[in-house]
Amino acid sequence: MNPLPTPVISVRTVGFMRPLVWLGMGWRDIQHSGIASLSHGLMLTFIGAAIVAFARDKFWLLAGALTGFLVVAPVLATSLYALSRAIEREEPADWEVIAQTWLNWQNQRLNRWSEDYWCMLRFGILLAGAATTWVLTSAALITLLAPAPVNSPADFIQLVVLSPHGWLFELWLAMGAILAAPMFASSVVAMPLLLDRKVNIKTAVLTSWQVVLSNPGVMAWWAALIMGFTFLGLASLLIGLIFVIPMLGHASWHAYRDLVAPDIDAHLQDKGSTPATGAK
Repeated sequence: MNPLPTPVISVRTVGFMRPLVWLGMGWRDIQHSGIASLSHGLMLTFIGAAIVAFARDKFWLLAGALTGFLVVAPVLATSLYALSRAIEREEPADWEVIAQTWLNWQNQRLNRWSEDYWCMLRFGILLAGAATTWVLTSAALITLLAPAPVNSPADFIQLVVLSPHGWLFELWLAMGAILAAPMFASSVVAMPLLLDRKVNIKTAVLTSWQVVLSNPGVMAWWAALIMGFTFLGLASLLIGLIFVIPMLGHASWHAYRDLVAPDIDAHLQDKGSTPATGAK
């Protein structure tokens, strides 16, 4: 099979408050697709509850596992992007869209997944590997440098956050930022782009970096909003994730639409028309 081409994809700059618009549009998409959207948050809430149950007495592991969730979230939200795309196209945003996304997302016959689908899978594996690396790094830092075993949230606050004997919490945050920042820059629009167009991983990642470099302040603000809402969901005994996950997933699709210039050729093909003079 011939490799996919590496097209030049243009990106756009947006205003600083635009992420709030994305969140509003994400909430609108939840209202439109209903349980099809909320089921993603419900499923991930159950996964989070399973992680908590497994590591409830091992907070040194739990802290890394829950924060590592942020790294793989773009993959888990893939069908939320597809639901938003269906709403955008005025098509039904339902369970069939979700099934098509994960099994046969370009309307090909089952078990004949295209190269670009495998690009999505490979990129998901890369993000999962990055999340695993952070979980192991977090566990190693806390278990090796904490003055006593960290088995509960209270232990974490007392022995890591408020530790008077060193800079363990600052080191933990710095290591997390070092690992998370490039992954965020590589994935902020990569998964929606891989879903929406026939591009390879290299093109998707380079476009994502171009978006961040063209909008550094806006992307920092967007990352802070994502982290803030996710931690609110976690702090609400995971219940808030039922709404937070679909809202952020849908909002990420609208971020992609704002930040990446449209594929004019594909748009015209979808419309069955020819270019018009003066078209945007």
